[in-house]
Amino acid sequence: MTPYGSLEQRFARLSALEGAAGILGWDAQTLMPDGAAEARGDQLAILRGLAHDLLTAPEAADALDAAEAEPPTEIWPAANLREMRRAHRHALAVPRDLVEARSRAVSRAEMVWREARRDSDFARLAPHLAEVLELQRETGRIKGAALGLDPYDALLDGYDPGMRRAIIDPLFADLADWLPGLIAEARARQAAEPAPLPLDGSFPVEAQRDLGLALMRALGFDFTRGRLDVSLHPFCGGATDDVRITTRYDAADFSRALMGVLHETGHALYEQGRPAAWRHQPVGAARGMSLHESQSLIVEMQACRSPDFFRFLAPRLREAFGRSGPAWEPDNLHRLHTRVAPGFIRVDADEATYPAHILLRYRLETALIAGDLAVADLPGAFDDGMRDLLGLAVPDDRHGCLQDIHWPSGAWGYFPTYTLGALAAAQLFRAARAAEPALPDRLAAGDFAPLRDWLRANVHAQGSLVGTDALLERATGAPLGTGAFRAHLEARYLGRSWSSPNR
Repeated sequence: MTPYGSLEQRFARLSALEGAAGILGWDAQTLMPDGAAEARGDQLAILRGLAHDLLTAPEAADALDAAEAEPPTEIWPAANLREMRRAHRHALAVPRDLVEARSRAVSRAEMVWREARRDSDFARLAPHLAEVLELQRETGRIKGAALGLDPYDALLDGYDPGMRRAIIDPLFADLADWLPGLIAEARARQAAEPAPLPLDGSFPVEAQRDLGLALMRALGFDFTRGRLDVSLHPFCGGATDDVRITTRYDAADFSRALMGVLHETGHALYEQGRPAAWRHQPVGAARGMSLHESQSLIVEMQACRSPDFFRFLAPRLREAFGRSGPAWEPDNLHRLHTRVAPGFIRVDADEATYPAHILLRYRLETALIAGDLAVADLPGAFDDGMRDLLGLAVPDDRHGCLQDIHWPSGAWGYFPTYTLGALAAAQLFRAARAAEPALPDRLAAGDFAPLRDWLRANVHAQGSLVGTDALLERATGAPLGTGAFRAHLEARYLGRSWSSPNR
């Protein structure tokens, strides 16, 4: 067997271990009894340790050196070898005992976070969060030294290959420059119009679930390779060819679960659409979390909050909940789902104010990693940021720094990808509309195939063949920027021409 062939076998086994950990992680968030948390933490730690051993074994390094001495000439194997080296470099920088320690600390913190969030008790989580943070700092320091990056960039690179604060900061500064004015103008415009009619009443959870499943089918979710469940925090996880998505239901507000399902289905379509021949190899992985978030936001925000989609959705809502009248007409539903209004909860935020939530978390986590902010001071710093960015006084920690699972789960460096994904989603949706002029009419008919097929060809099936900017340039003609996102917001919320030029 050639050195490259032995590496393909090694990475296929690694994919199987990661898939097993993914399913155990999904179970921990959905079905696992609380009393099993400690044992589950050990199981996940051991699996991740085995995966680390497989990736960092001397034989892997020898095979990489030999394969690179006579690299494959075909484009996909050559890119796969490049991604293998990248994965090896990241793994080799971190010792196994740190990998297992992080896994156990995260398992403990996630379980405590559930209780702390429920009771709005940050003090209960604080020591566990401090442990996770210190392990993340150590990981950032070690990886940074090995990769020639500062600690935060080293963590960020694990979620979004090649992404750096030097790229993010100018984009976020540009958003911070013009977004407050756009939000103020949009709110003034909405205040001058009659308020949309509310959707009062109770909405049975079973009807919400049935509607969500129907929309997943319409979008093209393959239920032979995935499922929908319930968790405290919505997510998309599982394993290759077994994609698990979750949502959470509120009988008084169906839109939270509905939009959550649409969002997570966007992620799932990316996973299910990755190149079949390379699904168990690093080149077949999704390119990074900015692109992954772009896929969820193309579905939830770009397509499924458009007026065209509500022409399709309105009769299905009326049927699902047995309602009728002006409040359930497409125009009113669209206006309800595109209200610009600052709120406490990030996952419920409208797309105009959402970047402010990310700017805050980005500032806080970079300060925490750098040691400029202590865990004990996080609630106050979070509250100050919400007041400065959104003008809101946070009533309690449940609505503040305890609302997200990301930091207890060890996802440091992840938050920026949400807004980077929104920028990419706007670029990609603009390009899809240009390529498929009938797309609005197809969405109004509930036909997602043109959009899904365009995304499959231009994003999903590309795997990690090229970097994020290269993929975006191929698909949209431009690297990542703020122009398409600004034009989209101005069109939807200020009534300006959608085709106005990028800035």
